[in-house]
Amino acid sequence: MAEITIQIPDELAHRLEPLRSQLPELLSQLLDSDSSAVPPLTVPSELHSTLAATANLPTIPQAYLEVLDFLMTRPTPQNIVAFKVSPAAQERLRSLLDKNREGSLTDAEVAELDVYEQLEHLMILMKARASASVNQ
Repeated sequence: MAEITIQIPDELAHRLEPLRSQLPELLSQLLDSDSSAVPPLTVPSELHSTLAATANLPTIPQAYLEVLDFLMTRPTPQNIVAFKVSPAAQERLRSLLDKNREGSLTDAEVAELDVYEQLEHLMILMKARASASVNQ
């Protein structure tokens, strides 16, 4: 089995710890290329409370939750290409970028901005792949 190392914030690592043994299965289900054949994501019942608590934490940026909610709808490639986060999430990002230019970000805001950057990278890749599949 291959081992993959990723860098994530300590807080996220702490929240993911209860899911450690299920991560390969969950990632596999999420990455299955034929979305029409993918059964709904199944989470063991003992993990529901952990996931529910994690989903409601205020430290998760709104845009991240919006993307998660969007992905839970099992979007088509066309939906992915058209997807945009809400104006409120876009405004929050603008605010963080302004504060970053001023050099006045708190540690929590730096972490939040890092999440936005990672999320933007993910969305760019998803949109590129979705666009390629639409154009075939």
